[in-house]
Amino acid sequence: MDMDVPSTRRTGLSRRGVLRGLAAAVGAGALAGCSSDVLSGLTTSRETAGSLDYWNLFGGGDGTRMQQMLDTYRRDHPEVALSATTLAWGNPYYTKLSLATVGDKPPDVAIAHLTRMKNMVEAGLLQELDPAALARHGLGTDQFTPRTWEAGLVDGRAYSIPLDTHPFVMFYNTDVCEKAGLLGDDGNLTPLDSPEAFTDAMRRAKQVTGAYGGVVASISETSTPWRMFQSLYSQLGGQVIADQGREVVLDDAKATEVLTFLRSLTADGLFPATADYQGSIAQFAEGQAGFYFQGEWEISTFQTAKMPFSMTLFPHLYREGPYAVQADSHTFVLPRHPDDSPERLDRALEFVASMLNQSKTWAEGGHVPSYRPFLETPEFRDLKPQSNYAAAAEAAAYDAEGWYSGSGSSFEIVTGSSIGAVITGQSTPAAALARMRSALSDLARTPSPI
Repeated sequence: MDMDVPSTRRTGLSRRGVLRGLAAAVGAGALAGCSSDVLSGLTTSRETAGSLDYWNLFGGGDGTRMQQMLDTYRRDHPEVALSATTLAWGNPYYTKLSLATVGDKPPDVAIAHLTRMKNMVEAGLLQELDPAALARHGLGTDQFTPRTWEAGLVDGRAYSIPLDTHPFVMFYNTDVCEKAGLLGDDGNLTPLDSPEAFTDAMRRAKQVTGAYGGVVASISETSTPWRMFQSLYSQLGGQVIADQGREVVLDDAKATEVLTFLRSLTADGLFPATADYQGSIAQFAEGQAGFYFQGEWEISTFQTAKMPFSMTLFPHLYREGPYAVQADSHTFVLPRHPDDSPERLDRALEFVASMLNQSKTWAEGGHVPSYRPFLETPEFRDLKPQSNYAAAAEAAAYDAEGWYSGSGSSFEIVTGSSIGAVITGQSTPAAALARMRSALSDLARTPSPI
C-alpha cells in the first residue's frame, strides 16, 4: 500500500481515482490475486431481498467468538442469507474494502478500526448513519460509552457503531507476584504509580522467576512497541502529529524520557532485549517473566495455557497528566452501497444490533464492550479479569488522525520500528527520534491519496 504514495503524488492522481479506475477497468479481475475468501466475498454478494454480506478481520480467539455470534444470528434470523468473509488484518483489509466499495460491490456491513474509519469517511466510502434509523434499532447515542462514541464522530455525524475498546493492558502472573510481595490483602496487584515503583516491581518479579521481571514484544512487528510508547508518552501529554497528520509535533524532551525509561528495562536485564510476539507470549506463559504487556485479546491464550494470571490497567506511571493508555476500537460501518433501500438499511442495522446484544460473548475474549446495556450490568462487573481494566475505555489514547495513521498503518510502522530499535539497544533515543521525525515529515508533506 505504501509504495503507491510516491506514484500518486507525482502524477497528481488521487488514491480514490486510482481505485475507481482499477475497479472500472478490470472489475472483479482486479482482485484475482487476492485470497479465495476475498474473491468469494466480492462475487457472491447477493442482491436479492433477505441477504446480507459482512466483512471482518478477526482471527484467533476473536475469530472464534465472532463465529459463535454469527451462528447465533443465523439461528435467530433464518430468513436472512448471511455471507460472512474474513480478510487479512491491516492495510490489505482496508485496501480490499475500499476497492470493493469503489467498484460498487461492497459488503452491507464491515468492521473498521475507529482510527482507520475516518479516512474512509473522507474518501466518501461510508454511509452516514441517520440518528432516527439508529434509534429505531436501539442504537442511540446513549447506548454507548461516551469516549468511544464521540471519538468516532466526524463533524458531529455518525458513520460507525462501536463494538468495543481494545486497550494495551498489563498481564501478571499471580503466583510470581504473590511470592514477590506485590499483591495486596485483596489478592490484587498493588498500584505501580511511578517509574521507580514499576522498576522495583520488575526487579522483585525477576528475583522470583530467575529470568525476567516483564516482557514486551520488541522485534519482528511494530505495533507493540508503539503501543507501549504511546501509553506512557500520552500520560506526559505528548502528541506526535497534528492538523490531520500535516504537522509533526513530537516533543523531544517527553519522548526521550519515555524512550530512555523503556531502554533501561532491557539494559538492566529486567526485560529481554529481543522478544518477538510469539516469543513474548511463551516467556510469560512458561513463567520466565512475571509481567506481560500487550493488548487484552491475548486473554484466551493464557486461559488455554491454564496458568495463574490476572490482568489490570496499564499503570499510570507519569502523574503529570491524566491517566491515558493506547487503545483502538472495532466499529461496525456500512460501506456506501448501490442499493440504498430502507429494507437493506434496516437489515444491516438489525444485524449490528444482534452482534451488540451478544457483547458478553465478545467481552469474554478480552475486549471492553462499548454497548452500555451490557457493560453496566452486574454480569459484566463480575466478569474477571475483564472488568479490572474496563476504565481504559474512557482513557483511550487513540492514534492521532491522519491519512497515514491508525492501527496497522504506515504511522505505526514508522514509529514502532524506531521505538523497537531503542528497546533492543540498536539505537539511541536521539537517533530514533531523528528517524521518526524524518519519516513522519515525509508522510506529512505527502498529500492524502484518498
